[in-house]
Amino acid sequence: MFDFIQHLAQQVEASALGKAIGGSGYLFPVCEVIHVVGLALVIGSISIVDLRLLGLASLRRPVTDLTRQLLPVTWTGFCIAALSGSLMFSANATHYVAVGYFQLKFVFLFLAAVNMLIFHVLTWKSVAAWDRQPRPPAMARLAGAVSLCCWIVVVFLGRWVGFAT
Repeated sequence: MFDFIQHLAQQVEASALGKAIGGSGYLFPVCEVIHVVGLALVIGSISIVDLRLLGLASLRRPVTDLTRQLLPVTWTGFCIAALSGSLMFSANATHYVAVGYFQLKFVFLFLAAVNMLIFHVLTWKSVAAWDRQPRPPAMARLAGAVSLCCWIVVVFLGRWVGFAT
């Protein structure tokens, strides 16, 4: 399986886009700056919701109002981060797929996504009962804690990918 992934990474890196970004003295740093802006939007907006779910911030705001207002920011930031991250990946794809920090970062992104899915499928069903409560139920608090932890680890691992190159 890793041979297949390595082969795909070689193709991505050998593409015109990969060569352009990898061979430029300024395109990769521009992508990095854009990636950080996207991450700030994603993690900032998700953290606000997570802290509300934990009962630590925005206690007077209904959870539904908060999420409705922040969801567009989260998805915009995610799209920016995913696109800029993909561009950076294309410049040195064969190296990145072999870096453990890079692989682990995607494990935690997946865990954050699974946590969000479970929260929306199970816990969100009862949001009307606890929407305005300063302290949401245990399952909502757990979802907020898991999310916050996953995103902190994603940032940490993403930063370490830069040190591993």
